Amino acid sequence: MDKINTDFLARCLGALERSYTLLVQAPKDSVDYEMYRNSLVKSFEMTLEQSGKLLRKKLTPYLASKKMADALTFKDLFRQAGLHGLLDADAIVRWLNYRDNRNDTAHDYGQNFAEQTLALLPDFMRDARQLKDILENG
Repeated sequence: MDKINTDFLARCLGALERSYTLLVQAPKDSVDYEMYRNSLVKSFEMTLEQSGKLLRKKLTPYLASKKMADALTFKDLFRQAGLHGLLDADAIVRWLNYRDNRNDTAHDYGQNFAEQTLALLPDFMRDARQLKDILENG
């Protein structure tokens, strides 16, 4: 199997983690807080999308064809990862929740949505780091 290049995922995750660090240091009523929050939401979206793209590459050898892998929905990718021992059931539930949250961004960019996303970030960053390791090593 070809090695999966996770450089862009690492950059997205690095931007997410740095923005999170700066956000928690900023006063909640400041422009800086809003800037970092907006950056976090975008970094969350990019990290989530890149995770799915790379997981699709990782799963392709487990499936009958590349066409079959390409036909999987985002959520089915993570279900397949569980079936093939790449992720445990709890991680899959969290990834499906991250996707549901991301789908909401298409409809609600308000403060309430951003705060919901912020609540997910500690687990998301940990899960994304773990997925990056799985993509690279196992």
